[in-house]
Amino acid sequence: MKSRRLSGTLTAGLAAALALGAVQAADISGAGATFPYPIYSKWADAYRQQTGIGLNYQSIGSGGGIKQIKAKTVTFGATDMPLKPDELKQAGLVQFPMVIGGVVPVVNVKGVQAGQMVLSGATVASIYMGEITRWNDPRIQKLNPGLALPATNIAPIYRSDGSGTNFLFSHYLSQVSPTFKEKIGENTSVQWPVGIGAKGNEGVANMTNVTDGAIGYVEYAYAKQIKMSYCDLVNSAGKTVVPSAESFQAAAASADWAHAPGYYLILTDQPGAASWPITGASFILVYGTPPDPAATGEALKFFDWAYRNGARMAADLDYVPLPDSLENLVRATWKTEIKGVPAIAGASDSKRM
Repeated sequence: MKSRRLSGTLTAGLAAALALGAVQAADISGAGATFPYPIYSKWADAYRQQTGIGLNYQSIGSGGGIKQIKAKTVTFGATDMPLKPDELKQAGLVQFPMVIGGVVPVVNVKGVQAGQMVLSGATVASIYMGEITRWNDPRIQKLNPGLALPATNIAPIYRSDGSGTNFLFSHYLSQVSPTFKEKIGENTSVQWPVGIGAKGNEGVANMTNVTDGAIGYVEYAYAKQIKMSYCDLVNSAGKTVVPSAESFQAAAASADWAHAPGYYLILTDQPGAASWPITGASFILVYGTPPDPAATGEALKFFDWAYRNGARMAADLDYVPLPDSLENLVRATWKTEIKGVPAIAGASDSKRM
């Protein structure tokens, strides 16, 4: 009898240990923005190799990420449209930035290669309002005196799903065009008066590539990876700028994160001769009182690891890693605003790799 009891105890203990190991090795669940997906994917691969813990991230758009975290179906949500402090408070959420990047216009115009075409914000707004309908329009030709532009009809491609890329793009166009702001406005999802809708960065990219005369907008790392013909832009200083980590960094340089409640900052149309005008941060959303503190703790360990070890990977994809001072500010937010999660070992170490 004693032997049976001991055997039963060992079996139960083994089952508990296996269950604990399964919990510890469970993948981190998240959903949301397509904008940071290339770097989250790269970080996830490296993190799994080091820790054995994976990241199950659904790249479904910022609107979907906000819905899923509010429904508590994932451990974290990701959005490129930061939630305002009042909305964070009402939902019990904590928000912090993870990485900075840029959105670029992409075109499919015969004979036009990446970086050859220059557009202004006002011109792009007029295209998406249906006011400019052909590529040889004088307003486009004036910006590109050395480029032979065809009389091809312009086919605007837009994001049909709720997305932070939509928000950054429409927010920028609302800043540079009062008419666009009045007629269309800014949000993760807006009513576009002309064009063809497509879902996600991939959908917009594919539709742009197969549609003669198309213009779309996608995250720069994505456009670069699949070799799309992106455009340069005229910024608020009247300078033509190229999308790059340097021009995204220039746009983010004046951001005062320390005085932004809930890290609510939008980086479009920033001043400076070198600033890319459609720059944005991508944000993470978690609960201040997590329904599963252990799962949230694992997610924070991943984000801390990415801050400390992911800068070079981010730069390789033309994202801008956060400055050390901002990373440490975020870690302080974790300690004060997220309850019931164990302290992260080495979280104060901001060493970059």
